[in-house]
Amino acid sequence: PSPGSVHQALGLRPAATAALRGPPLASGHWGQGRPCQAHLAPPACPHCTLLAPGCGSPASSHPSPACLARAGAAFTCLETAFRLDALHRQMKLLGEDSPVSKLQVKLEPGVNPSHLMNLFTYEKGYCFVYYLSQLCGDPQRFDDFLRAYVEKFKFTSVVAQDLLDSFLSFFPELKEQSVDCRAGLEFERWLNATGPPLAEPDLSQGSSLTRPVEALFQLWTAEPLDQAAASASAVDISKWRTFQTALFLDRLLDGSPLPQEVVTSLSKCYSSLLDSMNAEIRIRWLQIVVRNDYYPDLHRVRRFLESQMSRMYTIPLYEDLCTGALKSFALEVFYQTQGRLHPNLRRTIQQILSQGLGPSAEPSAEPGGAPADTDADSDSPALLLGDEAPSSTISLRDVNVSA
Repeated sequence: PSPGSVHQALGLRPAATAALRGPPLASGHWGQGRPCQAHLAPPACPHCTLLAPGCGSPASSHPSPACLARAGAAFTCLETAFRLDALHRQMKLLGEDSPVSKLQVKLEPGVNPSHLMNLFTYEKGYCFVYYLSQLCGDPQRFDDFLRAYVEKFKFTSVVAQDLLDSFLSFFPELKEQSVDCRAGLEFERWLNATGPPLAEPDLSQGSSLTRPVEALFQLWTAEPLDQAAASASAVDISKWRTFQTALFLDRLLDGSPLPQEVVTSLSKCYSSLLDSMNAEIRIRWLQIVVRNDYYPDLHRVRRFLESQMSRMYTIPLYEDLCTGALKSFALEVFYQTQGRLHPNLRRTIQQILSQGLGPSAEPSAEPGGAPADTDADSDSPALLLGDEAPSSTISLRDVNVSA
């Protein structure tokens, strides 16, 4: 539920616990050890309610609406900064003239539809919708428009022009001002021009969350390393938001390869902590390990690949391993885990591993065994991103994992 909304929750309260912080209960009862239903009155924030052992009754204190609004805005700006950072990273790889950077790409023969749902669809599209909301100038009216739009087109298929026509119909004063034709920000240009978004949100409200990330990155890249590492190690990133940690690791990834002494210090400071976090965080740290050939942490890479069957968490690591000096390690791990992988994922990894080995050297199902059966796939270059081989400029190793 969104902050400030009235909603209901069904939960089970363990014995000897009570709500320590959160919105007041307008009605309902916290049953001890049995399901209960509670009606939460505003201001209610899903991030601000928790249970603590030993409390006898719910606490009455809760964040003010202004506090909730500031916290929500800061977090939204942090997430947006993280995602736009990934967008610009991909833009550097593809070039600003790439046709897949359009919001509205013409589906022609030979175009793989899966390529059209990418970072540009989501993040450039987000910037366009944000721009529309700013034209409106009133968040509540824009929400009213979105509700009307959904109600009008629910259970039907729509195209971009349906959205824009509905927007101008809902806001006739904007139509009279010809906002769709403003120089440099024309709606048609938003949809059909290549390159970055024509306008991006003001993310200054997120500085309280993004500034510590940038400061820590600057410490790790400063000299002399001994003094910088001592200052950096004093920063407790375990209290950071997930997007802060991911953004920090992305900065380190962008700067790789790093000096070996920096990677060693990073490992001493963060490796064990990051190993306990979710896969989005762990894969970023492990990519730093691989791209910097940091052998002391390779056992963490092995353990991660042994536990992950997901394409988005295996392909980037295998591509990094095969790009550098760790290809034999990648082969070894693949032979040990390939039996647990989905056949399509297994064939994709085989094709990644076979790059540069020659036409008859594709990895077999077992070491020393017969070549893998690739009858159905040998005619196509690769499975990694539709038709592109792993060595192409938009392989997954270069694209933000979350995307």
